[in-house]
Amino acid sequence: MQKIINAHCHIYPEKIADKAVEGIRKFYDLDMSLNGKVSDLIKDGSKVGVTHYLIHSVATTPKQVKSINEFIAETVNSHSDLFTGFGTLHPDSDDIQGDFDYLIELGLKGVKLHPDFQQFPMDSQRAFKIGEVVSEGQVPMLVHCGDFRYNYSNPDQLKPFLEKFPDITFIGAHFAGWSIWKEATEKLAGIPNLYVDLSSSLYDLSPQAALDLIHAYGSDKVLWGTDYPMWDSVSEMEYFNKLDLTKKEKSQILYDNAAKILGLI
Repeated sequence: MQKIINAHCHIYPEKIADKAVEGIRKFYDLDMSLNGKVSDLIKDGSKVGVTHYLIHSVATTPKQVKSINEFIAETVNSHSDLFTGFGTLHPDSDDIQGDFDYLIELGLKGVKLHPDFQQFPMDSQRAFKIGEVVSEGQVPMLVHCGDFRYNYSNPDQLKPFLEKFPDITFIGAHFAGWSIWKEATEKLAGIPNLYVDLSSSLYDLSPQAALDLIHAYGSDKVLWGTDYPMWDSVSEMEYFNKLDLTKKEKSQILYDNAAKILGLI
């Protein structure tokens, strides 16, 4: 049976999950049926046979970093067979190195950023401060990329970061350019340290357009994910199965590439 890693999952503590999901709903003006809670994530993934999840959350202020990372670590520890956790950092923290050291101490395996939520350009010194710490720490980084409404994480902002930190295994979410997929691919495909996930993309792309993006980046550089709680696993897998991919390409995207990055194989 094909193993499946959902490589893009946001989760929230029970007491704030409803508020957090409502904030996402308003930010993207999208209807969402999932609730952002751990039990709901597992229930949703089980419908398509997900065997492992990459979980994370994002700090919108420096004071949130510690509590978010502790929550992600606690969740991983209670489901160690199912979850790998990435921690969050914030560019305005007074101690980015200390924040990073603590998330590593907690057992988290990488860093997740959302420049559009956190409001910093990826080609700024604020971003480079984080890049220096992550590069030195030798862990992967998953970053929300792209938004036609902003210029925080679009290709022109992202490319300088990728070139400055070539040793970071960088996962550009949403084909490295949500809502500007074609532009992102034209400007970023072929950068050696860039992987992409296809979350929050297939709903707006034809099967041929999605296939073209996968082949532009290379099937060995693409990860499957749902951007939970944005999209449910059943519909995302239905989109994915419409793509004219070989058995090897499907295995790479559904499991092999993420498993390699996360150290599961």
